[in-house]
Amino acid sequence: MLPSLLRSSLLAAALLPAAQAPAAEPACAKPVYLTFDTGHMEIAPLVAQVLQRQQVRVTFFAANEPTRQGDGSLGNDWAPWWRARAQEGHAFASHTYDHVYWRADLGGTPPSFSVRPSAGERQGRQFIMTAAQYCAEITRAADRLAEVTGVRPLPLFRAPGGKTSPALLAAARGCGYAHVGWAPAGFLGDELPSEKFSNALLLERALRDIRAGDVLLAHLGIWSRKDAWAPAVLEPLIEGLKARGFCFATLREHPGHQGWIASRAKP
Repeated sequence: MLPSLLRSSLLAAALLPAAQAPAAEPACAKPVYLTFDTGHMEIAPLVAQVLQRQQVRVTFFAANEPTRQGDGSLGNDWAPWWRARAQEGHAFASHTYDHVYWRADLGGTPPSFSVRPSAGERQGRQFIMTAAQYCAEITRAADRLAEVTGVRPLPLFRAPGGKTSPALLAAARGCGYAHVGWAPAGFLGDELPSEKFSNALLLERALRDIRAGDVLLAHLGIWSRKDAWAPAVLEPLIEGLKARGFCFATLREHPGHQGWIASRAKP
């Protein structure tokens, strides 16, 4: 038998009105979806530090691009970095293995495409890829991400430069990948020349224009930008958006992609 005092305490607790129970954390009404494409990776450690400090989860779209240090962004030198991001709960998806730009549709059944990669053995050369070859290019990056992170990438991809066609998108969906672009206000501008678009201008514009539901785009290092974007803009942007009531989520939680992701889940 429980002592009478303990029985009375338990009964009183059971009869507490619901208003006195701990309140559940309210769902954020203003989510945004920060995404990073690979790049020269020099700022990747800084990006990781900011995301960890701010407790923000993002989605990384990865290709095996040339890097300032190491053997490519999906090479063995960077594998520990990717593994650590997986352990922190970030999401991953393909950016095509050799960062292959779509150039034109060439027709046919099944279709083929004129492409030009900016990485790999055929870097800078224009050639023809069949739909099956393009699918293999997406899958190659996804498979490598699975290898270096230890988690299954999302069944999503981002075409380099966001350059696509209806035929290319249909081919990719046919082999299990839906395309993800970005919102106009979500183009954070780290690819733009710093001589014309200062970091202060890019930060001001983003904080002014970003809206709930936007997919945001930045990179893990842009070769051409002289005034590096991330050290000056990334953390103030995150803090400024939080102050405006925004929260951050990965594309796993995006309502426009959840159904597709669930439909591609393997048992």
